[in-house]
Amino acid sequence: MDGDLLLIFTFVLVIATIALTMAQVFHRRAVRHEERKLELKARIAEAKSGETEVSSDAHRKLEERVRVLERIVTDGNDDLARQIESLRDLQEIDQLTDKREKAQ
Repeated sequence: MDGDLLLIFTFVLVIATIALTMAQVFHRRAVRHEERKLELKARIAEAKSGETEVSSDAHRKLEERVRVLERIVTDGNDDLARQIESLRDLQEIDQLTDKREKAQ
């Protein structure tokens, strides 16, 4: 009977060691995963804060162009060609100023 008791005790000890080792591995993986998630959230927040500065200027330009297009659609076709050409000129001016700003 002592041999059986020793065998059972050894079996329980081996199972407990394996279970604790696996629990430790799972815990480490979970901690690393949480760290990665927090790092990605920080990167996303950092990117969004830098993005809002750029997007507000681009957003303003897009709103202005949409207003002009709405006026073209609602006004009539009398001077449609002239307005389209003026839009092209504005776009060329915007591109030139963007190039100058980047060069500086």
